[in-house]
Amino acid sequence: MAHELHDEHAKEAVDGTYGAKSEKRLLRSHLPKLAGTITIHTIDEIGRKTPLLVDLKPSGNNYMTDSHNSGGIVGLLLELKHLLCLDAMTVTGQTLGQELANAALPIIPRERVIQPFSEPLCPASSLVVLRGNLALAVRVMKASASKYKHLLQHTGRAVVFANSSDMAERKDDPNLEVTKNSVLVLQNIGPVGNPGMRVKVGTAGGTIVIHIVPEAADPSSILGIVQTGNTITFDVEKRLLRLNVSDEEISRRQEERAKTLQEKEAPWVTRDDMRGYRGLYMREVKQAQFGADFKFLTAEGPCAK
Repeated sequence: MAHELHDEHAKEAVDGTYGAKSEKRLLRSHLPKLAGTITIHTIDEIGRKTPLLVDLKPSGNNYMTDSHNSGGIVGLLLELKHLLCLDAMTVTGQTLGQELANAALPIIPRERVIQPFSEPLCPASSLVVLRGNLALAVRVMKASASKYKHLLQHTGRAVVFANSSDMAERKDDPNLEVTKNSVLVLQNIGPVGNPGMRVKVGTAGGTIVIHIVPEAADPSSILGIVQTGNTITFDVEKRLLRLNVSDEEISRRQEERAKTLQEKEAPWVTRDDMRGYRGLYMREVKQAQFGADFKFLTAEGPCAK
């Protein structure tokens, strides 16, 4: 039944945290008939035509209980009705259109948390997919969570932290050369580099690019060669994230870093010889745009038919 219900129309109606998006892509990667039918770029395409209607933190001011009391998921789906595939089958055996037609809504509070489609909080999705030389595959941010909207178009000097421990040690250092216009860069926090992909809490605000692929631990990663003092340009309107360094300099740094990683026996290089669960994890975990799933669990894994 689950395979039948997860068809091409059962995609995205409600925007949420990036973690939720990763989990949905992970689910689809496990179903052979659906593998590859939804990608991070699919989310971006849907997001461009789907407005942000729910006034919840960090994009708004309210909490999940307030959303429930204002109509909840049903109330939101009714506002988005003309964007939905109403013929899609649900777990009740009825179509989405039939379920919405029979839905009973609570009395809506005077201060609505779910905005009318004609009066959105934002004209498009809260999550945006950025492009540029800083990441070859994908980089995602929750634009609506940005408190300072002027930072959605910004060029600033990079302040680089090599990993989470480095950040914890130096972030409060009074001698750290950082200003309100700096771009903070945290490396080696991805599925392999950390190891284990830490998650930014969905209710936390800030102008943050959540995931960059490939992660800094990958020898080919441009994120891994960013240095303090470089400038980074960020433009949500243009969907742009760029390291302002020449292609020649990027290539030189990548070659130099590949040699350094070999000498230091970095996890990305030595994972083939690791034993136990850690070795299994390091070899099999995929990147963020694939849900940080294990390769052997996906539809393309060794047991795929």
